[in-house]
Amino acid sequence: MRFPVRAITLDLDDTLWPFAPIGARIEQVLEAWMREHSPATAMRFPAAEMRALRDLVFDENPLLAHDLGALRRMTLERALRESGGDASLADAAYEAFYEARNQVECYPDAIEALQRIASRVPVAAVTNGNADLDRIGLGHHFRFNLGPREHGAAKPDASIFHAACTRLGCAPGEVLHVGDHIEMDVLGAARAGLRSCWIDREARDWPHDDIRPDLHFDSLAALADWLDAASPPLSEVATA
Repeated sequence: MRFPVRAITLDLDDTLWPFAPIGARIEQVLEAWMREHSPATAMRFPAAEMRALRDLVFDENPLLAHDLGALRRMTLERALRESGGDASLADAAYEAFYEARNQVECYPDAIEALQRIASRVPVAAVTNGNADLDRIGLGHHFRFNLGPREHGAAKPDASIFHAACTRLGCAPGEVLHVGDHIEMDVLGAARAGLRSCWIDREARDWPHDDIRPDLHFDSLAALADWLDAASPPLSEVATA
């Protein structure tokens, strides 16, 4: 299937890198940090209990669902306070968490594919997560990173897709959104009027009959191949 693409919006977690190892590392880092700086908190809230507290804080604050950083800070403050620790340590604990959150290991094809894609069309990150692309070292491939904290709503809300299109200077139908999540990425983008590309590394069955992705690949490299055949490089577009 061929169609023009003027820009791409790209999901991050589980599209550029797997999130599960990051989540496991975060728990280990936080538990170790608490053992060193607030032993009573580490004893009261080991990893499983901290996870349960995080879920409780998230459930109690639905109006902050778009701001994962604020919810994580609230979780840490509450854990420190309820364990008799020093709540002022929350900022330092959050920094330990955030450093671990941004230690990512990209899929083997992802970085080279991202370079190829960004040489063809402008790329913007549209993510529900809170990764820092500059910390990770990939920010130079992206025009911008738009997340729910900055925008005020998360995928699959159409407004976050439309905001990205506006910043890219493109109509929704000219933008291809790329991601792994069926609801957040593919259905959200399609309902917002964007083209959609499902990156499915697990050979899953597509569960919907009414909406299907415009493109379906098992890697970002396959998308880069498709773009190589469909779009001129940005350097050629700029001099045309």
